[in-house]
Amino acid sequence: MVHWTLTSFDRKQGWLTPDLHHQFRELMFHAAARESLICPIYCLMPDHLHLVWMGWRLDTSQLNGMAFLRTYLETALKPAKFQPQAQDNVLREQERKRNAFAKVCLYIAANPVRAGLMKENEVWPFTGCIVPGYPKLNPAAEDFWPTFWKIFAKLRQPDAGNIKRPQL
Repeated sequence: MVHWTLTSFDRKQGWLTPDLHHQFRELMFHAAARESLICPIYCLMPDHLHLVWMGWRLDTSQLNGMAFLRTYLETALKPAKFQPQAQDNVLREQERKRNAFAKVCLYIAANPVRAGLMKENEVWPFTGCIVPGYPKLNPAAEDFWPTFWKIFAKLRQPDAGNIKRPQL
């Protein structure tokens, strides 16, 4: 489980539009299909974006997914571009537990409120989730988390957490 942040170079704005949001969602579906990923939350902001990815197979590669997403999304951002390095925050064991994980996701979803772009009771149109096969799944829905965890449990392969990393 990784929280990714991509920031536009020089915090350039002007690229966040409904059309860009649509392109982002399409590219996220392709990245998800290619790399066996699901995204319980994403939030597009005027000068950066946040997303959380979870792999559900042993051979999932978030790095490949991010390279794919950046390559294709950056053409849609022109003339803006992302900073060279995405920030990745691998969630610690405590943060991966269900209630703590939901708090991380809710913190991401509340970004527009903290930035003064909307009030707490409003819905930011550039927040959502990507779980292929579940187009109506909505992270703002009251039943989202129980439904999400059922889907994830069904998708997740038993060996998904057994990734062997080379020693550094």
